[in-house]
Amino acid sequence: MNEKINYQQLNGLDLAYLGDAVYETYIRQHLLAQGITKPGRLQRQAKAFVSAKAHAALFELMEADEYLTETELTFFKRGRNANSHTKAKNTDVVTYRISTGFEALIGYLHASQQFERLDEVVTWVINQVESGRTRYYGSKK
Repeated sequence: MNEKINYQQLNGLDLAYLGDAVYETYIRQHLLAQGITKPGRLQRQAKAFVSAKAHAALFELMEADEYLTETELTFFKRGRNANSHTKAKNTDVVTYRISTGFEALIGYLHASQQFERLDEVVTWVINQVESGRTRYYGSKK
């Protein structure tokens, strides 16, 4: 099902809602493709990709590498700046907002049907995590 969504009309939290599900699916497929099948191990491995701290570290790398386009940054900011009425769990507000922006970016790419770019971004993300680059970022947040 590839229904067209008017992504221009979606607010940052709507995009983050979609992006969270899309990104989680990519990561779960990646981990299962690696042959990891035990639920506990899958959960531990996934945390390196899907936690708010991981998202913040990945966004720092995206900034450092100038990886995103101006339009992608705009949609990241739409999510980051959204007024969420939920509280951050296990992290501070700044990290939580960056994480929401990261998810909104993924949601934007999916909703705008930029599937090739979405694949590129998620592949880049997986490479950053698996190469250990994210361990050196996010410590100040």
